[in-house]
Amino acid sequence: MPDYAVLFARSARKELENLPVLAGRKILSTIERLKTNPRPSGVRKLKGVENLWRLRVGEYRVVYAVDDTHNLIDIQVIRHRKDVYR
Repeated sequence: MPDYAVLFARSARKELENLPVLAGRKILSTIERLKTNPRPSGVRKLKGVENLWRLRVGEYRVVYAVDDTHNLIDIQVIRHRKDVYR
């Protein structure tokens, strides 16, 4: 199975840049692992939307979409858990 390409929404990239350094590194390494397995254990599908998944990384959440036909992962939101679903 070929690796998936990871795309960041502009807002998700800005959110990642504004995080503390250690949290940003941890989130990036976790996103890198999504390339080989876009739906690892612990990832949940969000209810009420077609194709969004939630990944927990410590106190932060990464919300992303998976396009299996084009092998793409689209990172849409990276926020602290208290703010992510607002």
